[in-house]
This record gives sequence, C-alpha cells and structure tokens, in this order.
Amino acid sequence: MAEWIQLTTQCIESQAEAIEDYLLELGAVSVTFQDVQDTPIFEPDLGTTPLWPNTQVVGLFESNYDLDILRQQFQQTWPNQPMQLEVLPDQDWTQSWMDNYHPLKFGEHFWVVPSWLEPPNPEEPYILLDPGLAFGTGTHETTALCLDWLSNQQLNNSTLIDYGCGSGILAVAALKLGCDMAYGVDIDPQALLATQQNAELNQVKVHTYLPEAFASTIQCDHLIANILYGPLISLAPQLMQQVKPGGHIALSGLLQEQAEAIRQHYAPWVNWQAQVNRNEWCLLSGIKLPPLTKEFVA
Repeated sequence: MAEWIQLTTQCIESQAEAIEDYLLELGAVSVTFQDVQDTPIFEPDLGTTPLWPNTQVVGLFESNYDLDILRQQFQQTWPNQPMQLEVLPDQDWTQSWMDNYHPLKFGEHFWVVPSWLEPPNPEEPYILLDPGLAFGTGTHETTALCLDWLSNQQLNNSTLIDYGCGSGILAVAALKLGCDMAYGVDIDPQALLATQQNAELNQVKVHTYLPEAFASTIQCDHLIANILYGPLISLAPQLMQQVKPGGHIALSGLLQEQAEAIRQHYAPWVNWQAQVNRNEWCLLSGIKLPPLTKEFVA
C-alpha cells in the first residue's frame, strides 16, 4: 500500500490560513485545522469561519515527496514554527471513518443508527442517519438532550416544528416516534436538503422551509428549537406564535449560565417545567400558556 507524509504544526489563529495556503502551494492534497486546547466556538458571526486561538494545522502529502526538502521548504518560510513530519501507512479511509460511528440510544428505547449498521433492537423505534454536511448526528450534547426529550413525549396525533433543523434529526425522530406531521425550518438551504435526504432515508416526510417562507399561521403541538442563545432571544415572539396554547416547548443550544435569561425572556408565554443539563449545556422545557384575558366587573 502507498504511504502518506503528514506535516503538523501549531500556530495562533491569525497564522492558520496563511500556513494552509503555503502547504497547498507546496502540493498538499489536503489541509485540516484542529483545536489544540478544546476551546469551543459557541456563536460565530454570520458569514465567518472562526478558528481557535491555538490551532493545529495538518497537511497531507503524497509519499513521493522528499521529507528533507519538505522540511527545508517549510522552515525557510516559517522559521519560528515548530513542525513535525511523519510517514503514515495507507489504509481504507472510508472503513476507518465508518468504524468511528455506532448506534446511539436516547431515552429508554430510541436509537440513532448509521445506515450501514443493523439496529440493536429492531422492535424499538429508531432512525437511520449518516454523518453529513449539516449539523446534527446525535453526538453533540444539545442534540442528545433534544432526542431524550422527544423520546419521552406523547407524540401520537400531534404536529411538531423543528426550528433550526440542521440535519433534520429531530423532525425525523419525532415522526418515527408517532408524530403525524413535522416541519423543519432552517436558514441554510443545505440543511433543508440534508433534512429531506434523511427523511427519505427513513421513509417519512418532513415539510421544509426557509424562515421567510414559513407561514406564521402554522401552529404546532410541539416546538423544539436547538439553536443558540441569540436567535432564541430574537425569535421568541415568532416561535411562541407558532405553538398552540397548552403545547409543549423545548429550547436548547444553551449554556447553563444562559438558562435563567431565557426563562425570564419567555416568561410571558411559557410555564417552565424542567431544565436538564449535560456538561455545560442545557435544555429548557415547558408548556405554552393560554392567552391573557381581561375580566370586566359590572
């Protein structure tokens, strides 16, 4: 089997893209960025691709590249950058990637299963889902919190809105758990495409919309929004308009320290029932309050 040469260097955020460009100029077949210190990026600005303060840059070169020449070229241009070269044996990269995934269980009886594997218990509800371009495979804490919440809801004969649907994992899961109709809303057309593909894989139908095309008159029995603190604040009136009185609400994508502010902001609409934490993240769930009425005394 052919071998590969891997060049690894660590740098500050402002240098990462310049080093990436240089490695590609040298002939790297791929360049990847990795977080050195497990520093999360919670809420980047739209249109930006932020990196970490300490970023590891990894370039992969074909085996016919001379190691001494590669080391010399890199050190001449980046003399103060520590770097490491190693020879990697070739392998079945597809199989190696697939081996990293396995069925995940949520709640007491719901599974998310990669499509190339058999469900652990075919008698229990499950969805097939492959990692893809859109966020949401069940591995992130907030997605797991939402799946746990869904698996404990009575969804039969109900309608659900998955706001910020990403891969569509929550909408598809709701349908497999008995929901009659599910809507997926996202600002990213790629997310809507991923949702449609995952729904087709699971032989269900999710109605997908960009936010501006989603009718404000649609109301649901269950609303789940796994987005971020900022959008949850700004979208509160719109989200609450689309939940029936007595409907169930779950909000996630939140850090624990953000939970109280969300509770206060949604207090006019929601009777909060629970907060569930997982590591630094949390999910808030509650019931939509009935509309306020005025009492007149004769």
